[in-house]
Amino acid sequence: MADHDEQRLQPQDLGYDPNFVPDSVKSFVVHLYRQIREKNVYEIHQLYEASFQTLSERHFKDTPWPSVDAVAQYVDNDHVFCLLYREMWFRHLYARLTPTLRQRIDSWDNYCSLFQVVLHGVVNMQLPNQWLWDMVDEFVYQFQSFCQYRAKMKNKTEQEIALLRQFDQAWNVFGVLNFLQALVEKSAIIQILEQEKEGLEQFTANDGYDYNGGSNVLKVLGYFSMVGLLRVHCLLGDYDTGLKCLQPIDISQPGVFNIVIGCHITTIYHYGFANLMLRRYVEAIREFNKILLYIFKTKVYHQKSPQYEQILKKNEQMYALLAICLSLCPQSKLVDETVNSQLREKYGEKMSRMQRYDDEAFAMYDELFSYACPKFITPSAPSFEEPLVNYNQDAYRLQLKLFLYEAKQQQLLSGLRTFLKVYSTISLAKLASYMEVDEPTLRTILLTYKHKTHAVDSAGKVISNADVNFFIDDDTIHVVESKPPKRYGDYFIRQVALVCLRLQCCLCFSGLSRIIIISYITILFLHVYSFKG
Repeated sequence: MADHDEQRLQPQDLGYDPNFVPDSVKSFVVHLYRQIREKNVYEIHQLYEASFQTLSERHFKDTPWPSVDAVAQYVDNDHVFCLLYREMWFRHLYARLTPTLRQRIDSWDNYCSLFQVVLHGVVNMQLPNQWLWDMVDEFVYQFQSFCQYRAKMKNKTEQEIALLRQFDQAWNVFGVLNFLQALVEKSAIIQILEQEKEGLEQFTANDGYDYNGGSNVLKVLGYFSMVGLLRVHCLLGDYDTGLKCLQPIDISQPGVFNIVIGCHITTIYHYGFANLMLRRYVEAIREFNKILLYIFKTKVYHQKSPQYEQILKKNEQMYALLAICLSLCPQSKLVDETVNSQLREKYGEKMSRMQRYDDEAFAMYDELFSYACPKFITPSAPSFEEPLVNYNQDAYRLQLKLFLYEAKQQQLLSGLRTFLKVYSTISLAKLASYMEVDEPTLRTILLTYKHKTHAVDSAGKVISNADVNFFIDDDTIHVVESKPPKRYGDYFIRQVALVCLRLQCCLCFSGLSRIIIISYITILFLHVYSFKG
């Protein structure tokens, strides 16, 4: 879920000595190396999540960690461990400082070497899911960061331009996609997930780990790479391809993706955003609702996590996206009461404005989309022969333009939706007079409504987003309004809470009062039973 700010600290001489290794760091790398060799996943996780963060705060708040050359002697110059250490080294650098172009290129080279070992070497390790997810997440983030950096050409020095020319394959979009796709294919994770449905595999049941002495690295990296591919394609504006890459993972069921909170949020954020851009509003609303409810219930347990700030940021962005979805597709019955309450508190006024058809409504759409959308990228290299200009905002402006165009078309139908909600049947002539258009124009509007309230899902099936539907028979419009499903559980819980409150108030009264309360409970159960029937 990497989403660091592009500018943290300006490069400067902070008295950093890359060859100085504090005793606590020596102890850390030696212990981590030993635990990796012994495949002690629990201990590796503690060192990675807790000790690394503690040492970073204590010794390297404003500087990089010691160089890999300085620590290699303490880990038998182990090639794979040194690649893993450098991966952490660069991730810390991106989070705390502003990487130079040379460091960005070196990080790309390190990822290439690390993934080549995983793909073509013999990796006999078990690493925590959190670390493996962070590798994929950071790999995609650094690709995104490089594309944005490269697109700001106006103030580049001659030395930077020369480096960009020389290393033109660094963070190449095809290279990034090829590595992620290769991890998916080499790991055979799609086949593993298919076999799991038939009871032949225990990948999810084992949380991706291999308890028979093997390695989980390739399989889990392949699994997380499907989420990485979804994210990359969203950054490129290719939403349909992104969703197809995620298809082998059934997000409606528990999986390895929701074991790591960062992966869970990243998956649903990009899945929901892709569905929003493809006009599959109902699917986007359902998934945003589920993840926002999950975060609301569990965020207290992640307060000490280094990802806590990013969890809160993505939480706010998904509320903004949910507000957009519900403004374009008023299906509030799909939203839990807790989420709806939070949504109204955050964006109730803006949602009301977005229901209007005026410039203020589009200003609200612009504001929320700009805040909540991914940081789109232009993956192509600049033309060095032409005048150097900044083009880092081009992809964002294009996606914003497409979204606002769609929102404008949807807003044209808001008046029609209002009339359809009022009537169960109405003649074409009468509705045309109400809308102040002629009948041929009304028929065009009705066809547009049908088109805009339907979309094609990833399986090629036409799905409806309409809260109000209709059909025409002999110049008469027959309206069919979708009914919200009865939530027996929610109703029962609210009634039980009310009974408990009344019991609490009446415990001090006489036996007659208690009889009345017992009678009330009996009536409640009978009422719930009849309500369900």
